[in-house]
Amino acid sequence: MQKINYVLAIETSCDDTSVAIVKEGGWVEALTSASQDTSHAPFGGIVPEIACRNHSINLLPMIEKVLVETKMTWDKIDGIAVTNRPGLIGSLIVGLVTAKTLSQVQQKPYIAINHLEGHLLAPFLKDEKFSPPNDFKYPYVALAISGGHTTIYDIQDFGKYKILGSTLDDAAGEAFDKFGKMLGLGFPGGVKVDKYAQRGDPSKYQFPRSMIKEENLMMSFSGLKSSAQRLVDNLSDEQIREQLFDLCASFQEAICDVLIAKLDRAVQHTSYSRAIITGGVSANSRLRVRAEEWAKKRGITLVIPPIRYCTDNAAMIGYAGLIRLSRGERSSIELGPSPSPYESDFVE
Repeated sequence: MQKINYVLAIETSCDDTSVAIVKEGGWVEALTSASQDTSHAPFGGIVPEIACRNHSINLLPMIEKVLVETKMTWDKIDGIAVTNRPGLIGSLIVGLVTAKTLSQVQQKPYIAINHLEGHLLAPFLKDEKFSPPNDFKYPYVALAISGGHTTIYDIQDFGKYKILGSTLDDAAGEAFDKFGKMLGLGFPGGVKVDKYAQRGDPSKYQFPRSMIKEENLMMSFSGLKSSAQRLVDNLSDEQIREQLFDLCASFQEAICDVLIAKLDRAVQHTSYSRAIITGGVSANSRLRVRAEEWAKKRGITLVIPPIRYCTDNAAMIGYAGLIRLSRGERSSIELGPSPSPYESDFVE
């Protein structure tokens, strides 16, 4: 069987275009990503057609960029990894068709990867500035939080992921962005809520913490969003400006309280001593502080990858792809994109 040393990876599941070259062992040789925030900001959210078009413009030059940056030619690349699920169909098509074409032209095997698996494995990535603790290994609990997903997993081993709980409605990232929109902060609102919250009083407003006391690992953020909408509707523009920092801090604290409480319950449920937080919302500064405090108090080995590996990125796809290709797995040329994960992606 062919030894897989280097994988070129492509990630286009939503609005960020990303390409990486990942070496055996999870070393990230090159990573480049292109945000589309300015393209979607005038519309207050992601427009699938715009995302798809921008991917088609950005992708090939970015592939060329990582090859030039690493001074690598195609004869050094042993395989191609690409996201094919879950995500926006149009966006996924751009990446998948590009990967298939390169696979055929360059005579390289390719593997289609579940975007969520990439996030769950992101803590294993390495570069000159980051590497996981030496004792970090399977099994562990994972809290994956983004604009589209808020889920707690039991990571039993590579390829063996069990869903322990998730949000019943809105994802945490969606709640952050919607609150930012309520306050007139623009898109994406979550980053700005975090920024303003750092100067506010998190106890100023009492937002609901739905399901925080329930023994299960399910979450809900729609009630929080509705409560925030009612509050903002009863404030004048001047009051919002005056209380902006406190509003953001209080809203953010409510989400962090729920996430930390459920992560703690998951660790107790599994009896694991290792945990990760991953996905775009794990970039939230308050959540990182709260999580580190919790882990220290509990004696938990906690890994939160650097922001470059938390947001949608091709390095995490490359790592998952490298392992699967090394195991002899290959994807069919007939394989298509999927808006949802496959049932086989998770264990019962």
